[in-house]
Amino acid sequence: MSKIDDLIAQYCPEGVEWKPLKVVCKDFIVPMRDRPKVFDGDIPWCRIEDKEGQYFNKSKSGLCVSEEMVKQMNLKIFPTGTVICSCSASLGSYAINSRPLITNQTFIGLVCGEDLYNKYLLYFMETQTNDLVKLATTGTIPYISRKKFEELIIPIPPLPVQEEIVSVLDKFTALEAELEVELEARTRQYEYYRNQLLSFEGAAVEWKALGEVGEFIRGKRFVRTDMVEDGFPCIHYGEMYTHYNIYATESKSFIRAEQAGKLRKAKKGDVVIVAAGETIDDIGKATAWLGESEVVTHDACFTFRSSLNPKFVAYFSRTKLFHNQIKKHISSGKISAINSKGLEKAKIPIPPIEEQERIVAILDKFDALVNDISTGLPAEIQARRQQYEYYRGKLLTFEPLSA
Repeated sequence: MSKIDDLIAQYCPEGVEWKPLKVVCKDFIVPMRDRPKVFDGDIPWCRIEDKEGQYFNKSKSGLCVSEEMVKQMNLKIFPTGTVICSCSASLGSYAINSRPLITNQTFIGLVCGEDLYNKYLLYFMETQTNDLVKLATTGTIPYISRKKFEELIIPIPPLPVQEEIVSVLDKFTALEAELEVELEARTRQYEYYRNQLLSFEGAAVEWKALGEVGEFIRGKRFVRTDMVEDGFPCIHYGEMYTHYNIYATESKSFIRAEQAGKLRKAKKGDVVIVAAGETIDDIGKATAWLGESEVVTHDACFTFRSSLNPKFVAYFSRTKLFHNQIKKHISSGKISAINSKGLEKAKIPIPPIEEQERIVAILDKFDALVNDISTGLPAEIQARRQQYEYYRGKLLTFEPLSA
């Protein structure tokens, strides 16, 4: 980092000026709330799932709109090089687009002025997540307004300093990206074997509808403002996408005990299935609840109670076979959802309990390879991430300009 120290000594020995984003950004792009009516063009419409590392390159699901639809709905196009920041559900996600595109309303686009390097802004924004969360409105879905982004204060060293900082941090992220590529390959291998093991192709296994082998219990509504630091364990439906994998032994969130007494709960051995999401691909993912206590579940989730191995059910919920069965029962709109009747119709293989346990043991090993942050690739990626965050913090800390 001696080169950065030299550049600071050369260009800003008296400190760095801090300015609000509205001064150094030439535009703030707030997407329209309405989803495009037709996808028949070549301008990508992107969601958080389309983010690839630090970039938005395309819509992985092929959702693209035409220029005619852009004009008809007055959709906002992000020009190439925009710093795209999550301002809603997935707070803390930042990326730069490599081509003109459109996003859904969970993002805001920051277009840099001539004194601000977009990659430098992206790295700085990564350090602001905790502060942004505090600025967000409370409610079912947090939200940060354009005005709050405009008022965010950022250090603006001269461009040569910004560029050198980016050069150093890019080396850290490149190493992490290599590990991510390897992890992705392992993940694809894991998903292949999971689909194979749970298809029972050619095997003499009975298949039954989920409604025949268990019952679905819908959770009851509560909002994020009901959640507290300490209380009765709860699972909000949004956490099913961000915090939970195949199984959970403890909750990430809590609700007041007196309120929990009025809500529905999952018991140890139940399977919590998310029943609402932004797209149909989000629906149906399940988590086996293996905690010793009960846990309150949100009304956008169902608890499935049966005599099947709960982790066996949770693994099956991640297969293409399961999702292909439930897709036709999912209603789509501003939010996609499925009811218990739709879930009950999906069929699941019913091998003997010993075979369920054997399959779970095999898949647990694969799952640990790609998801366990204490071992293997996830642990190495975590170590790289911590090293990167340490140096990012040091490089982006500046003394304010002397008066």
